[in-house]
Amino acid sequence: MQKALGNTKSLTLAKTFLLGGAAISLFAGLSAGAQVAQNDESRLQSLQVQAGGPRPGAPASFADLTAALQPAVVNISIRQKVKVESQNPFAGTPFEGLFGQQDPSGSGGSPQTREAQSLGSGFLISADGYLVTNNHVVTGDGQGQAESITVTFPDGTEYPAKVIGKDTASDLAVLKITGPKPFPFVKFGDSRAARVGDWVIAIGNPFGLGGTVTAGIVSAVHRATGSGAYDSAIQTDAAINRGNSGGPMFDMKGQVIGINNAIFSPNGGSIGIGFAIPSETAAPIVERLMKGQSIERGYLGVRIQPISDDIADSLGLAHHRGEFVQAVEPGKAGAKAGMQPGDVVVKVGGREVTPDQTLSYLVANTAPGTALPIELIRSGQRMTLTVTVGKRPSEEELAKQGFDPDQKDDDGSAMPKDDTSSGIVEKALGFSVLTLTPQIALQLGVADDLHGVVVSGVDPSSDAAAKGLKRADIVLSANYHKVLSAADLGREIRAAQTSGRPAVLLQVLRRGQPATYVGVRLK
Repeated sequence: MQKALGNTKSLTLAKTFLLGGAAISLFAGLSAGAQVAQNDESRLQSLQVQAGGPRPGAPASFADLTAALQPAVVNISIRQKVKVESQNPFAGTPFEGLFGQQDPSGSGGSPQTREAQSLGSGFLISADGYLVTNNHVVTGDGQGQAESITVTFPDGTEYPAKVIGKDTASDLAVLKITGPKPFPFVKFGDSRAARVGDWVIAIGNPFGLGGTVTAGIVSAVHRATGSGAYDSAIQTDAAINRGNSGGPMFDMKGQVIGINNAIFSPNGGSIGIGFAIPSETAAPIVERLMKGQSIERGYLGVRIQPISDDIADSLGLAHHRGEFVQAVEPGKAGAKAGMQPGDVVVKVGGREVTPDQTLSYLVANTAPGTALPIELIRSGQRMTLTVTVGKRPSEEELAKQGFDPDQKDDDGSAMPKDDTSSGIVEKALGFSVLTLTPQIALQLGVADDLHGVVVSGVDPSSDAAAKGLKRADIVLSANYHKVLSAADLGREIRAAQTSGRPAVLLQVLRRGQPATYVGVRLK
């Protein structure tokens, strides 16, 4: 999926469907004789009645609606400083010091900044200047910090804006502008009333062109896109492109039922698969952000996976229902309620767990402290547990907890690591590390009270790689001193360098094997 932003890096996935055969278009008001032979007119009318016909209110033109709504939709321009790594071609040679102070992370160059600009859309929700956009518009997908934000109205009037609040998980942000007179604004509607086939219009600033209106229908509701805790989007075939991010999706009442934020595309342009954050998700978050309040979400502390057809068949379950609990974090809400690995969660608060309504979505949208009944299947027996929902950690905390032991080192993604100290380890030993937390220990299948650092990536040209170190190996000690963090390992590296020793003795544990000692040469 690709964010519909202007100038920020994103991952593009392509989904192409080829459909053969003919299609019949049925619209009220068309002459049946113009579409089919005269003797088929009664059949066409019958089909129209069976299909229910177009919903009342489908307009012949969107012009009046657009004229009323467009003044409240704005262009958002962000200037930001982005950190980039300057590569030193002489890194690792006696001449590298001639080109300035080096980055301690070992990347071969000093980190520098450059100015970047991104464009997006937004819409005002109050006469006193509060407006809504996507978080990735104001943060540039996390690439840098906004230096200035400018809001431009359709008539060309510009205002400086400040960020009032933002939320990464929902991809929402609230800005504020100040002017001499009341601003035009729009209101949130009820996305729960949206039905597949309803007309919608999107207004935004694709490719920086200025106010642009596109129309389409609701293609799907509760669409899971793999974007996180609030993974339940409205899908539309209204054209959504780069620069439309943060712009509103309106129903035919002129109310905002979605905030456009992503597309599926092979080339960055619209192919008729766009996504919007539903207003039922956005409105309460926006209200809290306007008040300066933090966003709290529910959390169970369990690691889950969808039920495959094979797992469903092996357990005698219906397909596409429920999620499988792989691990339970000690001390968290799920563990306290008695959830166990191997449980299949089928209902949360009376709502079925499905691919479009996942366990994560249902729990994240439940306030912490809520007593929530969870129906599950354990060893073929159906039972209900009552869970007191915990508070979901921040996205930054969750990122640190997350670790996929099966991820390849050379998959092109950034290897997670503990910031400063791991840079020293990476430069000296050729691998990056993360402090072993109970959450990562669960993912690696080791005791949750084990202490050490886990290898998160290995330079294939390093001595560590030659000695067989791999991602997910756990370093327990260095030179017979316990290693509890990347800082501990860095300290042992510096001690070896100071004493002139060319290698460090590491005690390494690999899942399913006894701990062994290995000497790794310093680079």
